[in-house]
Amino acid sequence: MRFFIELSYNGKAYHGWQNQPNAISVQEVLEKALSTLLNTDIAIMGAGRTDAGVHASQMFAHFDYDGDFKSIDIVYKLNSFLPKDIAVADVFEVQSDIHARFHATERTYHYKISTSKNVFDYDFAYQVQLPIDVKAMNAACKILFRYKDFQCFSKSNTDVKTYNCDIKEAYWTQQNEQLIFTITADRFLRNMVRAIVGTMLNVGLGKMKAETLHAIIASKNRGEAGFSVPAHGLYLVKIAYPETIRVHS
Repeated sequence: MRFFIELSYNGKAYHGWQNQPNAISVQEVLEKALSTLLNTDIAIMGAGRTDAGVHASQMFAHFDYDGDFKSIDIVYKLNSFLPKDIAVADVFEVQSDIHARFHATERTYHYKISTSKNVFDYDFAYQVQLPIDVKAMNAACKILFRYKDFQCFSKSNTDVKTYNCDIKEAYWTQQNEQLIFTITADRFLRNMVRAIVGTMLNVGLGKMKAETLHAIIASKNRGEAGFSVPAHGLYLVKIAYPETIRVHS
C-alpha cells in the first residue's frame, strides 16, 4: 500500500530535503525514523527538493508499506522519533499509483523580508533595512504572468527538459515590519524563487525599472537577472493534489 506523509520542517540544520552523501537532509532523518518505527527499511519520495536552509510549513512525501499500523497512533509515534525541527501532521493512504512529486498540481512558496532589525527572526527572514517600493515590485509581478519560459531565473547546468512554468499567482504583501512574497506555479526551477525575489528587490530598491523584467526574461540568461536572496527567508507553504488521490476506508 502507498501512504502520504504531510510534514513541516525548520530547514536551518539541514542540507536541503534530498539525501546527500556527506551532509544531513530532512529525507534521511525521516527515513530513519520511519524505518525504526516500522522495523523495516522504508524509502520515501518527496514532492520536490528544497535547498539547504529552506523551510517548509507543508511538504508531502510518499512511501510503500504492506504492514498494518492501524493499531498505533502513527503520527504521534513518528513525531516522538523525530527531532524538534521536523513535525508530521498526517499519514494517510493514497491510490497505489500516486506519486508525491509527479501528481502535485501546484506549489506555493513564501519569501519573507524583515524591514527592521529583528533579533527574533534573523534565522527566518532576510533583513533589508532600506526603503522598499512594494508598489513597484507588485507591478513587476504582473509582468511574470505574460511569460512561460523562466530560464533566466534557473540555476545553470540543471537537468530539465523544459524551463516552462505556469505561474498562477505572484504578489507582495506587507504585514507590520515584514514583507511577504507569495508565488504559486505548477512547477519551479532550481533557485527560481530566490532569483525572482532578488530581481524584484532590485526593482523595489530603485536599482532597475519593473519594465526591465521583459528584457531579462527574454534573454534566458541567469546573469541578466538579479542576485539570489538567502535561503533562510524561503518557505514551501502549500502543495496541491487532486481530491481523488486518497483511499477512503
